Amino acid sequence: VQLQASGGGLVQAGDSLRLSCTASERTFSTYAKGWFRQAPGKEREFVAAISWSGGGTYYADSVEGRFTISRDNAKNTVHLQMNSLKPEDTAVYYCVADTLLGVTMNEWAYWGRGTQVTVSS
Repeated sequence: VQLQASGGGLVQAGDSLRLSCTASERTFSTYAKGWFRQAPGKEREFVAAISWSGGGTYYADSVEGRFTISRDNAKNTVHLQMNSLKPEDTAVYYCVADTLLGVTMNEWAYWGRGTQVTVSS
């Protein structure tokens, strides 16, 4: 099983980016999905999660109102729309999947390799 994240890059503060993550197996369309991130020298942290149906979404306080998670089950893809980016959003972003969603790392069994997001001031 593979989760392939894409869409990272170098942007300026205030810009937007859209991350995408596609799962290699069709069964993952029924899994909850989410995003974590890890900044240099910091622990990996929860960013956002979405239920398998898309009816439930959850965000870290630090991104609430700026980031939006969504999914397209027909394409087996989850997106993270990031607006009003700040330098403190700089991190490697990882997509995750599991049967149930959670906000801690050990609640997610499947992890992608990560995509770098760098926000300059």
